[in-house]
Amino acid sequence: MLSEYKTVYEGGEGEITEKKSRFIATVVPAATEEEALSFIESMKKKYWNATHNCFAYVIGERGELQRCSDDGEPGGTAGKPMLDVLNGEEIRNVAVVVTRYFGGTLLGTGGLVRAYSSATREGLHSSVIITKIHGVKLHIATDYTGLGKIQYILAQRNLKVLDTEYTDKVDIYVLVPESMQKEVQDALVEGTNGQVKMQVLQDCYFAEIDGIPTVLE
Repeated sequence: MLSEYKTVYEGGEGEITEKKSRFIATVVPAATEEEALSFIESMKKKYWNATHNCFAYVIGERGELQRCSDDGEPGGTAGKPMLDVLNGEEIRNVAVVVTRYFGGTLLGTGGLVRAYSSATREGLHSSVIITKIHGVKLHIATDYTGLGKIQYILAQRNLKVLDTEYTDKVDIYVLVPESMQKEVQDALVEGTNGQVKMQVLQDCYFAEIDGIPTVLE
């Protein structure tokens, strides 16, 4: 299990025109090859009258499964450049289809590579890309005298606070990357002279989405 990796949270669509040929890139998250293949088939049905529906997908945190297709374009001019863009951006669990409507002018090998690469980038730009971080949801309980020190320790490490509840004590719920868990817990104990209580509520992946810390499935 990786400590973090980039993926698609919400897919998008981008389009470019090159010498009157339209290239429409559709990007979706895909956690399995079955999801990727189902998406590709749906795009072929949606754009049934297109000249080509080329695809690429990368499945697995480490990109263990990668496939691409030129769908009738000259070999290596469509699917591979699309796949290269996904790998260059280090995005995982993603599938993209670039649909081409031929405009009447041949682009040549280099032109096709540039067009399919550019369309894929446009599709990614219109998508919501996140960094999934593996860590824990930590519950911190303290009295009011220790609150300031705890807030300082969390802010110093740019940790994402999910919620804070104020009653006769203070309950803080924070997301902590796996790589920082021991350091953070040790710092909280030391900073409050052992007057803090902590409990790991959940082992999870999380990300910041639209500036909001979010626990992911």
